[in-house]
Order: sequence, then structure tokens, then C-alpha cells
Amino acid sequence: MTNLGIDPKWIGMSAVAALLLACGFWGFRAYQRRARRRALLARLGRVAFDAAHQVLVPDGMGGFIHIDHLLLTLRGVLVLDTRRVAGLIFGGDQMSDWTVMGRGHRFTFDNPQPALYDRIAAVKALVGETPVEGRLLFSNVGKFTKGIPKWVLMLDGIEVEFPVVDQNMKSSPPVAQYTDAWARLLAQLRPSPHVFTNL
Repeated sequence: MTNLGIDPKWIGMSAVAALLLACGFWGFRAYQRRARRRALLARLGRVAFDAAHQVLVPDGMGGFIHIDHLLLTLRGVLVLDTRRVAGLIFGGDQMSDWTVMGRGHRFTFDNPQPALYDRIAAVKALVGETPVEGRLLFSNVGKFTKGIPKWVLMLDGIEVEFPVVDQNMKSSPPVAQYTDAWARLLAQLRPSPHVFTNL
């Protein structure tokens, strides 16, 4: 017994219980992240004939630029920059900073559109005449209250803008004309050390 009359055995048991609770909490969070990742990749797989995730693409100046997702779709190559931003998002094409307001917090982040244009340009330099599009894919935990800026796409709308593909069509026009360019692109990619963004 300690001077306070507390048995050391109970102190040890309380510490172990607190540690187990903390481990359980972090384990559950890790499980949620993995589940979101699997769900996102499955969703992207439905609208793409092929895909590359978390890659570095040559930027044409001797360096590399990170891209979250590259998809081969019915319309060509799609560059996706994914964002999980919770709260009300205030952003516009002419704004240098976009603002997020949530439960008791407010923060800003750089307008992601210019970086998306750089990523699209890097991919276009590698695929020639193959069409290249880009989108800023935001999770459904955020909401744009003043209208959605250009090239922003909410996760629930991806199958609307980019229809689900039939894998049997991969060897038929118009997709077949993109396969050589896609192979050239894949050959130039490197794995990216950036953390996977879970929507």
C-alpha cells in the first residue's frame, strides 16, 4: 500500500487498461483508414481500365511531381488529386487560399488548381496526343457552400462524370488507341513516398 492508501496493483492495472484503450483507439483509426482506402481504390477501379496510385511523374525539368492517382478511362488519362477536408469549404477559381470552417476550427490551404495544372502538363508531355484531364477529388465529409470551383469533383459524383467501364472494351476503340501512350506513361513512373490520401 502507498501512503495514500492505494494498492500499487490497482495503479498498474489502471495503467494497463489506459494503454489498452489507447491501442484500441489507434487500431480502430488505422482500420478505418485502410477501409476507406480499399473503398476508394475499388471505386476508382470501376471507372478505369487501369490505374497507378501514389506515383512520381517527371516534371520536364529534371525533377518529379507527385500524383495521387492516374486512371486510364474511356476519355483518356485522368489525373486525380484527392483531398479529405471536413467542414464547410469556401474556395473559388480566383482565390489564392481556400478556407475551411468546421467544428470549432478554421484553417486555410493553397488553392489546389495551379498544382493540378502542373500535374496535367507533366502527364501531357509524356502521352502526346492522348487526351489528359484532371480533377480535384474531394471526400464527402466536406461541402462547398458557395458553388463548386472549376475541376473540383465530389467523391459521390465520380461515376456520374466518368462512367463505369466494361473491362472487355479495353482492346476496342477508343480505348485501344490510348494503350501505347499509357504504357509509355507507366514506364516513366516512380513510387511516391507521399502518404496515401484516404477519402
